[in-house]
Amino acid sequence: MTRINLLPWRETLRKERQRQFASVTTGAVVLMGVIIFYVHLHIGGMIDYQESRNGYLNKEIARVDEKIKEIRELESQKKQLLNRMDVIQDLQTQRPLVVHMLDELVRTLPEGLYLSSVKQVGMQLQIDGLAQSNARVSAFMRNLDGSEWFDGPKLNVIQVQNNKEVGRVSKFALVVNQANPNEMDDKADKDK
Repeated sequence: MTRINLLPWRETLRKERQRQFASVTTGAVVLMGVIIFYVHLHIGGMIDYQESRNGYLNKEIARVDEKIKEIRELESQKKQLLNRMDVIQDLQTQRPLVVHMLDELVRTLPEGLYLSSVKQVGMQLQIDGLAQSNARVSAFMRNLDGSEWFDGPKLNVIQVQNNKEVGRVSKFALVVNQANPNEMDDKADKDK
């Protein structure tokens, strides 16, 4: 006997395939959603981790910048202290030179010549004074030129004036360079 299936098998097969397709599609969508959610969480975690690292680096950079600022301040203070020490050392070395210079100035002063002012500008002395005659000023300049503490006297002004009390006097102004014989000896030793 022959059996004939009169049931709509094609429709059943189609419905079964549609149900399978819907379940596979739903599973794929859910799986894709889970994957997207995981990737989103993972990337968010990586971003948070990188931001925390960047924050740590920024804190460390700020600390290093503070240290650099302190170092620069210390270097500035060191430079100021070294400059002060140099000034003090220069003053210490120049202190005996003033004594020698004044002593030598007195030794070169001839009779009949009087100084009214001595002003030091750098390594030059500006000397003003009165003399009984022009010859005394010339003798004073020769004495300055012959001294090892002075060099190159130059007469700026000489004026003859009549004074009721003293008589005729020469008012003069000259400039002379200071020399340090100790430095010359040091240079000579270095040249040897």
